[in-house]
Amino acid sequence: MKFCSACGATVTMRIPQGDTALRHVCDTCGEIHYQNPKLVVGAIALWGDQILLCRRAIEPRLGKWTLPAGFMENEETTAEAAARETLEEACARVEIDAPFAMVNIPRISQVHLFYRGRLLAPDFAAGDESLEVGLFDEADIPWDTLAFRSVGLTLTRFFEDRRKARFGFHSADLDITAPLAGHGT
Repeated sequence: MKFCSACGATVTMRIPQGDTALRHVCDTCGEIHYQNPKLVVGAIALWGDQILLCRRAIEPRLGKWTLPAGFMENEETTAEAAARETLEEACARVEIDAPFAMVNIPRISQVHLFYRGRLLAPDFAAGDESLEVGLFDEADIPWDTLAFRSVGLTLTRFFEDRRKARFGFHSADLDITAPLAGHGT
């Protein structure tokens, strides 16, 4: 950031009084411009025992498989974001259930939040950001071509909980440079 969005003057990086972190501060009007992590929200959308996955038509990770998910918009709840992203990426309507997994990825300043949900009908199609969409049994999940480690971690925990017939809430901090054990993700 070089210029203040409030007045157009130059900003500099400094620690504002009463703060503990470097921020962009306007040299003229004193506006402090905070840069906060982005929230990515998605759904584990089920039809029976199968999970809805999308093959990405956009970067990053073009051509790789993922749960329907994306950046949360202003003026929506996280559950609304999960349902909207499922509709946008898979043209599918989902009933959102409980939050299931939260994955902090500090290195890229993102938090990934996934809800459990149920498809309202087995109707789906590739949206603008998907090459194809499909329902997968656990044995057919394309583990080696998942787009994001947070998705692999979430699916692994989901199947573990399903085998126990007890779903919990999972939280993890992900170092995107380290390998993740299980299913080759």
